[in-house]
Order: sequence, then structure tokens, then C-alpha cells
Amino acid sequence: DWEDMEKIWNHTFYVELRVQPDEHPILLTEAPLNPKTNREKMTQIMFETFNVPALYVAIQAVLSLYSAGRTTGIVCDAGDGVTHTVPIYEGFSIPHAVSRIQLAGRDLTTFMAKLLTEKGYVFTSSAEMEIVRDIKEELCFVALDYEAAMKQSYESTTFEKKYELPDGRVIAIDNARFRCPEYLLKPLEMNGRELDSIQSLTYNSIQECDVDVRRDLYQNIILSGGTTMYEGIGERLLKEIEARAPKSINVKVIASPDRRFAVWRGGSTLTSLSTFASMW
Repeated sequence: DWEDMEKIWNHTFYVELRVQPDEHPILLTEAPLNPKTNREKMTQIMFETFNVPALYVAIQAVLSLYSAGRTTGIVCDAGDGVTHTVPIYEGFSIPHAVSRIQLAGRDLTTFMAKLLTEKGYVFTSSAEMEIVRDIKEELCFVALDYEAAMKQSYESTTFEKKYELPDGRVIAIDNARFRCPEYLLKPLEMNGRELDSIQSLTYNSIQECDVDVRRDLYQNIILSGGTTMYEGIGERLLKEIEARAPKSINVKVIASPDRRFAVWRGGSTLTSLSTFASMW
């Protein structure tokens, strides 16, 4: 809905940033495989409605890669609604090898609510789902060995954490802490959805690329987006990819502490380069 998008940009410029858009060049980001018509509409609104002096549209995953100090690699970007894997070679995405699944943050929040219901804690309203989202973000982690962690959770209270609800009640969260994000790694087993896991998505994207660039991609797997913020996800993804990759390749997963802001940081890095001035 372009009317709503225009309102969001208007609010961003005048209320949040408190700037006059006609006084600043603008960097916009787009999803991989964003249709050309969308890009044209974004450009039209920026120039005709906001009168921006200059504009650059960048693919989000490319900026995430720049934020990690690289120009070649594969970005696994998981946000709220969708997860992408985007192979990039020398700053250019490889469109035919881009993969996506409709599994990301909001699905994990819904799944966490389902797991909590099993324990007798029912959350249904939108306000309550915000509480579930906070529980997910504060307490969840990815187990390096899921089966071993499940076994341990049945034998002890090692993983149990308390969470205080807004009304003062305290609930105990145990193996749901790692069962929830396991959904990303085992969508069929965990919640009956026939989707690629994030490790399959990453591996398949690399395999779609020319054999000469695969080693560079395996050695530069970049995590990006809020749904990759779980503790342990980098180590687990490394383990899963190593099990699939050729044994001669040294697989490397980069999970920077502020990767939820990787796109923004990459954009900041790109626009501050002296060589970028001619690219607006």
C-alpha cells in the first residue's frame, strides 16, 4: 500500500528524524528480488513528493555484507516475516541463487505462544502476543545439540528461567527456550511445515552458484536481522553447514553482536565512502 508507505516515510522524516528531505540525499533499502515496478514507485515518491536531491537504492543483504567488512559472501537474513539467503559476489547479488521462506520472527512468536499453552499459559490478544515476543527475545537460545538438550531438560531444571508478567505473576520457562528457535532449523519436525530449514536454504543457495565462488561463500556466511539474534545460532548453523559442505572447505559463520542493525550499519558505511559520492 503506497499511501501507507508514504505516510511512514513522512513520519520518519518530519517526526522521528526532524529533517527536511529536500536537503539530504536518501539511501533506501529493498528486499532481494524486489520488482522493478516497486523500485520505480519508491523513486517516484522520493523525488516527486519529498523532493529529495539524490537517491540510491541498495539491496538489504548487500549492506549487511558490507557491515561485516566483506564484498563477497552469503547473507542469511531473518526478520519478522521472511527469511532470505542471498549470495553476493564482489558487491553484486546473484539473483538466480537467492532463496526465501515465509518463516521468521512472527512465526516463532506464534510458535512460542503454542509452547506456552502446553504449560497452561494462554496468550491470545495482540497485547499478550507482545509479551510472548518479549519472552522469546529475552529467554530463547539455539541448542548446539537439540536432542541432548531435550534429554537434559527432562532430567533437571538446568534450562528453567523465570519471567515476570506485567500483572506481577511469575511463570517458569524451560525447554521452550530452545524448542522455539529450533523451528528455524527443523520446521517440519517442530511445527509440521514443509519448508526448507535455514541451513538447507543457505546450503542450496551456495550450491546454485558457480563452483568457483562456492568456497568464498562457505567461508563468509553472514547472519543478519533480528531473528538471528539467538545465542548459539551461529555455532549451530556452522555445525549444520559443515555436515553438508565438502570436507576440504573451512566453513565460517559470522554473527556480529549488533547484527539486527547490520543493514543500517552497512548503509552508513557505504554512504560515508568518498568513492560513493558519484553513485547517488
